[in-house]
Amino acid sequence: MTHHWIALIAQYSSVVGFMIGLPIMAGTYYESVKARRELRRAREGTLHSLNCLEFVAGDGTCINLVPLETLHSLPREGDVLLLPGDGVSAASVFLPGAYLVESIEHFYTPAERKGARPHEARLTKAVARVTSLNPTLTAE
Repeated sequence: MTHHWIALIAQYSSVVGFMIGLPIMAGTYYESVKARRELRRAREGTLHSLNCLEFVAGDGTCINLVPLETLHSLPREGDVLLLPGDGVSAASVFLPGAYLVESIEHFYTPAERKGARPHEARLTKAVARVTSLNPTLTAE
């Protein structure tokens, strides 16, 4: 009689364990895939400036980042822009003022949203290489 109860409990506990364990395993796998994708993006350097227009000086340093969703249009080569820079403190590397757009690069990635069309791409980053038009002050 006790073997019957033990067999019955074992049968139902394995079913309950499977029903609880399977979703936990699936969730853990999904989170690990998500973490690996985020780590890959961080390694590629696209995480901090993802979905942004990045203004870069000639030596490769970033002047400003602007989220793409706040823009109504992208700048073109030859445009003159007024950028805030680092501010007007003694530690400022880039002063606010006028900058000339020398070139602009667009980065597209596959659309990963639900319901995306086959081979659909979306703009994920734009980099504008700019030159300062601000006058330099020299001490005489």
